[in-house]
Amino acid sequence: MQPQVLFLAHRIPWPPDRGDRIRSWNLLRALSAHADVHLGCLVEDVAEMARAGAAIDGVTASTCMALRKGSIGWAGIRALITGQPVSVAAFRSWRLKQWVRRTLAERAIDAIFVFSGQMAQFVPADFRGRVVMDFVDVDSAKFADYAAAMRPGPVRAIHAREARVLGAYEERFARRADIALLVTPEERDLFIAGLANPKGITVGALGNGIDAVTFAPDAVPAEPGLASPQIVFTGQMDYAPNVAAVVMFARDVMPLVRARYPAAGFAIVGRAPNAEVRALQGVNGTHVTGEVADVRPWLAGADVVTAPLLIARGVQNKVLEAMAMARPVVLTSAAATGIGARDGHQFAIAEGAPALAARVLALLDDGDAALAMGASARAFVLAHAGWDAVLAPLRAMVLADAG
Repeated sequence: MQPQVLFLAHRIPWPPDRGDRIRSWNLLRALSAHADVHLGCLVEDVAEMARAGAAIDGVTASTCMALRKGSIGWAGIRALITGQPVSVAAFRSWRLKQWVRRTLAERAIDAIFVFSGQMAQFVPADFRGRVVMDFVDVDSAKFADYAAAMRPGPVRAIHAREARVLGAYEERFARRADIALLVTPEERDLFIAGLANPKGITVGALGNGIDAVTFAPDAVPAEPGLASPQIVFTGQMDYAPNVAAVVMFARDVMPLVRARYPAAGFAIVGRAPNAEVRALQGVNGTHVTGEVADVRPWLAGADVVTAPLLIARGVQNKVLEAMAMARPVVLTSAAATGIGARDGHQFAIAEGAPALAARVLALLDDGDAALAMGASARAFVLAHAGWDAVLAPLRAMVLADAG
């Protein structure tokens, strides 16, 4: 008889078009090769359910997609009343909770795989099978970073509270799990360092990978009509670290680049650009695309890809995608965390606007060096970052007790 796994995710794992979905989709597929997987997840609307239906049904034995309800404002009020983290209260669902209970009663579930800390609330206290808690990143540390970067005031206080309450929540559920996972050894060590009492808690690292067939240099033609030279950033553009990164690059780095290359363009490619990002349209050669059907043509046409993140947690899929497409990448050390590539060989690390501009200009000045860095980046990805290799330990982690 096939092992039975309950997989809980805070977002539907399809389409794999953003960092969390890329990871959850590949985890789901990998587990479905070894077990009957029952997926419980939250969705934003019925259209999302319809788009994902056929793909999800192809890898799961049963599925519950529960509509996420309520605003972040109501979640904040509920969190203050209950003492919960806001990011946990925002993902509560009575329907999903009942489905989990019913699934556990009707099926011999061997293990529960929890993807993201928000979903730990759905694991019943009386479940006696194996529990794997994939935190992915240390979210509490992210909120602490937000607070530290702000001036004193109400927003800073909200982030500081979230960091404190969420940190306690993460520790409590790490203790509940048989193993807690983070995406990089650095995140694992950061998580352990933040525990009030690490005794009895098992913490491991399970990385992110890349589909190097889909993201290949010759997979798609370049986006037509790009600037020359063209610098590209990809990502979810209402996510605060991405917003801060592109604002800094457009306003502080691009003037230095355009002093030598007046026609240079900076393309910000990604869905849901907020007002601060939209305001960059036309600033120092910046073009804000909004959501695109496929980021690969933009990467294919990039002379340089950049990831100048000041705050970053875990492995940046955007960096792996660009490396797989043999693009030279200029990034900060925060964005390079967990990848394991070498500065000056597979990518170029710099901190601050002048240094970032200098690394970009060096690659634009020397096309052969840029091509060599891109080729080395793809070779690195092929050798070290394929999903099959990265997720090889997954079966033993989840099904250790299921034979």
